[in-house]
Amino acid sequence: MTKSFRISKWAAAAAIAAVLAIGLIGCSSNGNNGEASPGAAENTNSPTPAPSQAAAESSPAASADSFNATIDTKFGQVNITEQPKRVVALGWGDAETLLSLGVEPVGASDWLAFGGNGVGPWLEGAYQTPPTILGTLELDYEQIAALQPDLILDVKSSGDETRYKRLSEIATTVGVPADGDNYLTSANEQVEMIAKALGKEEEGQALLKKVDDAFAKAAEENPEFSDKTIVVAAYSSDGFGAYVQGDARIDFMTRLGFKTKEEIEKLATGTFYVKVSDEQLDLLDADVTIVMPIWVDPQEITDNKLFQKIPSVVAGRSIILDENTANAFSTGTIPSLLWTIEHLPTQIKALAQPGA
Repeated sequence: MTKSFRISKWAAAAAIAAVLAIGLIGCSSNGNNGEASPGAAENTNSPTPAPSQAAAESSPAASADSFNATIDTKFGQVNITEQPKRVVALGWGDAETLLSLGVEPVGASDWLAFGGNGVGPWLEGAYQTPPTILGTLELDYEQIAALQPDLILDVKSSGDETRYKRLSEIATTVGVPADGDNYLTSANEQVEMIAKALGKEEEGQALLKKVDDAFAKAAEENPEFSDKTIVVAAYSSDGFGAYVQGDARIDFMTRLGFKTKEEIEKLATGTFYVKVSDEQLDLLDADVTIVMPIWVDPQEITDNKLFQKIPSVVAGRSIILDENTANAFSTGTIPSLLWTIEHLPTQIKALAQPGA
């Protein structure tokens, strides 16, 4: 069976729960049942080991003697007083953000099980020195410690305090922002926090401006998107659901000019994904309906008799995303956003044409 998202059977049940509860789209081979705690942990800085030659070549250029960065996180302020040279990137998309800032992590998590260096096709060939691929939800802390990091990034993750404390025992760790629990760290927050930790704040702002400019250009080139209703749905073994405001996928579409569907927004109860029962599938009707398969064969969607009756499906105004587009759409990093801005509007342009 062709799967839109690759994942081991071992982790599928736990990961699907995360998908439906918080809007995640993929996880790799490890699972963790730890829950986030509301308290703040004291950051512990470990001694900085001597960097390898490869790490030194990929490290930022700021002077270590003058380096000083303070970053606000859920667990309090993190102070970085020496230029990071060996960085481990564990959060969702943290490695891609590092690469977009010109720094290669020595270890990284592969959240969407891309294989190889753990990044999507939009960053193929970005590494000169391949990283050690690490776990995602469940971590091998000894493996991380063996990499001798002087900085660990877990900026887009669960915000679990136990996980944070364990990582902080290994090296200075930048965890989630105050509002970053459950992988809700925004692309802007992720870039700003990581850029500050590296002493590359100007480069980070330049990346964010590049994305802003790309969105503005795409919206200008596709005026037919303006004020059209959009539904971004997903289908898994648990059935259909839809994303609501606050989720990165919905934010993406509204920046192109689309507006969300009020009937779906009313179902939101503080989450970023709502379940849609088979009896409610007409809620997925919109000027444009986008559907992402989650670890299921897309044909399960097209063969669904109730899905076939949705007005936008009947009218040819729906699309089931291919694997690369769905993964890029959901990753939400600078490289994946730029790739999606380039590819997704062309796929849905015809669906939003007057009379479509």
